[in-house]
Amino acid sequence: MKKGIIILIAAVAVLAIISLTCTATVETGYTGIVTTFGRVEDRTMEAGLHLKTPFQRIIAMDNREQKSTFTTEAFSSDIQQVNITGSINYAINKSTAMNLFKEVGTDYFNKLVYPRMLEITKGVFSKYTAENLVANRQNLSESIRDGLHSELEGYGINVISLSIENIDFTDAFTDAVEAKQVAAQKKLQAEIEQAQMTMETQQQAERQKINAEAAANVARINADADAYAVKVRSEAEAEANKLIAESLTENLLKFNEIKAWDGNLPTYVGGGTTLPILNLTETEKNTEANP
Repeated sequence: MKKGIIILIAAVAVLAIISLTCTATVETGYTGIVTTFGRVEDRTMEAGLHLKTPFQRIIAMDNREQKSTFTTEAFSSDIQQVNITGSINYAINKSTAMNLFKEVGTDYFNKLVYPRMLEITKGVFSKYTAENLVANRQNLSESIRDGLHSELEGYGINVISLSIENIDFTDAFTDAVEAKQVAAQKKLQAEIEQAQMTMETQQQAERQKINAEAAANVARINADADAYAVKVRSEAEAEANKLIAESLTENLLKFNEIKAWDGNLPTYVGGGTTLPILNLTETEKNTEANP
C-alpha cells in the first residue's frame, strides 16, 4: 500500500517535471523563439501549448502594436535649443522576429529603435528655423516617421506612426518671440492708422474736388444762362425795333407830329443848306409893328 502511494507520488512528480521542462506555452500576440543551449533554432512557435526538450528555452517576442513615449533635445537651423516630447507606435513582424532576436535581442527598442529615433529627430529639426517648427509639427512627425521606417524596415520593425506632441523653447527665445510679435502688432496697427488717415485725406480731397467741380459747373451754367438771356433780350429788342421801323410810314409820322403839336409855331425854322434860319418870333413882332 505504502509502496503504491510512493510510486504514484513519484509518477506525479515525474509528470510535473516533464510538464515544467518539456512543455511551453506561447501567449496570443507573441512569437516563440526556440533556443537550445543558447543557440537559436531556425523555427518559431505560434501561440499555444508546445512540447520541447528540457534543454530548450522558449523566448516570447511581442508582435502586438506597442507604444512608447520619448523626450529629447534638439537644435533648430538657427541654433535655438528646443525640448521635444513625442510618442511612437511600432510592431515587429512575425516572420522576422527570429532574425531580430538573433541580431539585437529582446531589448530591441532601447538598443535599436530609440537611438535611431533620437538621431533622426535631431536631424529633421535642424532643417527648420525655430519660428517654423511649431507651424510644421505635422511635417516634422511625418519626416521622422519616414526616416525611422526606412532605417528599421530591414530589421522587421514596422513604424506605424510617430507624433511630435510638444515643442518647448527656452525662456529667452520665448520672450524674444513675444517681443517680436508685440512689435509686429504695433507696426501693423500703425500701418492701419496711417492707411486710414491717408484714406480720409484722399476722401476729403476728393470731396473738395467734387465740390469745386460742382461750383464751377454751376458758375458756367449761370454764365451761359446770363449770356443766353442777354442774347435773347438783344434779339428781342432788335426784332421790336425792326417791327417798329417797318411800321413807321410818312403819313403816320406826320399824324404823330400833328397830334403832338401844341398850337405854337416854332421859334426857328430852316437850318438847311440853302435857306437861312428865320426867327419867327422877331418876324411876327415886326409884322405887328409895321402893318
